[in-house]
Amino acid sequence: MPTTAPQPPLHPYYPIEVEIVGYLANEWNTVELCAMFAAGCAVIFSITYVIVKRLRPRMSTGDLFTILWFVLCGCIHLFFEGYFAYNFRNMGRMQDLFGQLWKEYSLSDSRYLTQDAFVLCMESITAAFWGPLSFVTAALIAVDHPLRYSLQVIVSLGQLYGDVLYYGTSMFDHYILNLSYSRPEAGYFWGYFVLMNAFWIVIPLYLIFKGVGATWTAFDALNKMDRVSKKGANGSVKKSQ
Repeated sequence: MPTTAPQPPLHPYYPIEVEIVGYLANEWNTVELCAMFAAGCAVIFSITYVIVKRLRPRMSTGDLFTILWFVLCGCIHLFFEGYFAYNFRNMGRMQDLFGQLWKEYSLSDSRYLTQDAFVLCMESITAAFWGPLSFVTAALIAVDHPLRYSLQVIVSLGQLYGDVLYYGTSMFDHYILNLSYSRPEAGYFWGYFVLMNAFWIVIPLYLIFKGVGATWTAFDALNKMDRVSKKGANGSVKKSQ
């Protein structure tokens, strides 16, 4: 009785048996896609730098880098992640730049091509809330508005929370359910999944720390002034008596 040879997988994603509707292979290779993504980030940084320097030429380096970070976050959250949330049903067949970038990244997490409920909800919330609020935060920092630290903490905490859940759900499936969404090559897991997402762990933690510290300092100074004024008022009352 003749035996049929095993059929090769229809796509390069893991687990190999997962179904990706309408999958089309990328037309650009990894180097080309990474170069275009890096070029896009460089353009965003350059435009933002020129605008900010014209608005506040003497801005501190820390504020400048924080603005650059939030503008980049706004662009990625609103446009790139918003693209995914809008096209999640057709990601396997998308061949424009964002579509191919998502398919390249999905080599480290195939959930983006399988209409996974968690990544869809997480990316939709990120695009709808943290995208616009990242731009608002950058603008408040640029004009040194008093609300800058509060919004900086809120947005950073939202980013941190989403990223922790993103890591956590994937690790749960990997270690508890023995289900891996990343290809076995180390570059995809450590380069895409770990490194690319770690920025939204490390930097938000730092910004939360700075924002809480600034708020602490402001309220501490206000409380000291309030205590001094109360002592002065009590002293005046005693003297009048």
